[in-house]
Amino acid sequence: MNEELKENMMGAMELVIDPELGVDIVNLGLVYNVEMDDEGKVTVTMTLTSMGCPLAGTIVDQVKRALADIPEVKDTDVNIVWNPPWNKEMMSRYAKIALGIR
Repeated sequence: MNEELKENMMGAMELVIDPELGVDIVNLGLVYNVEMDDEGKVTVTMTLTSMGCPLAGTIVDQVKRALADIPEVKDTDVNIVWNPPWNKEMMSRYAKIALGIR
């Protein structure tokens, strides 16, 4: 996968907003990796802000919908991981400003 395609995918996932925090999953630092195989199957490795997140299914569905709009993407698998654990240092400067975190 070339860098431009990866950037397009990350940009598409910026439209997925964490409903509890009101900031997108990319700027929150929840997306750890994006890979695509030769058949166009994308695997997104990401985490959530908490293990008991009641909206995990909704976020996964939104990720799949966001990537489905990219022509090269034929299928998407979202792999939720807990290691490394998410922390506020993973957030972008934009997310920290939006949430009032220093």
